[in-house]
Amino acid sequence: MKWTLPNTLTVLRLVAAPGVAVMFLYFARPWADWFALTLFIGAAITDWFDGYLARAWKQESKFGAMLDPIADKAMVVIALVVITGYSGMNPWLILPATVILFREVFVSGLREFIGADAGKLKVTKLAKWKTTAQMVAIAILFLGTGLDFLEKGRAPRAGEGNLPNFVSLADLANHVGLALIWVAAILTAITGWDYFRKAMPFLRDHKDG
Repeated sequence: MKWTLPNTLTVLRLVAAPGVAVMFLYFARPWADWFALTLFIGAAITDWFDGYLARAWKQESKFGAMLDPIADKAMVVIALVVITGYSGMNPWLILPATVILFREVFVSGLREFIGADAGKLKVTKLAKWKTTAQMVAIAILFLGTGLDFLEKGRAPRAGEGNLPNFVSLADLANHVGLALIWVAAILTAITGWDYFRKAMPFLRDHKDG
């Protein structure tokens, strides 16, 4: 494996995935939220750059092709676990998060089972949109958790006490993020079914005679 820049960016994205959770161990909130948001956005940006640079510089490799989807899934799964925990286990967030986690585990299991034939199942444009929707939704949700902590610690929430009844920035970020995570969950379910459908020929038992 050559340490090309695209491969290095992919490895850094993989390392950044658990770093999102580590931020909440070593920093107080809301600093942990901001650091996690910054780390997540930075890692998400490398997801575009490593693929673009690998194609532009003709540095595509089997190592990069193998590690890239693993890094993406690690980022999404770990970030969703952290956000779900810090969002008070909101059932409207848990449901789409469950769909996303189930699909990622299911597809990973399919890829492992069909082995070498997994390379024949190309990544579709819809799957790329799915990943983009997941990362944008998660980034906005991280923004919402940080703003929510600031507002709760600084003053009563909007609509409480003598404050006028208006939608706060935290509320706006949380609602937008929640809507986007549902969109991402729907795209995730569709692409998961599409992957399963395309994998069916490799799952059939072929009998002689």
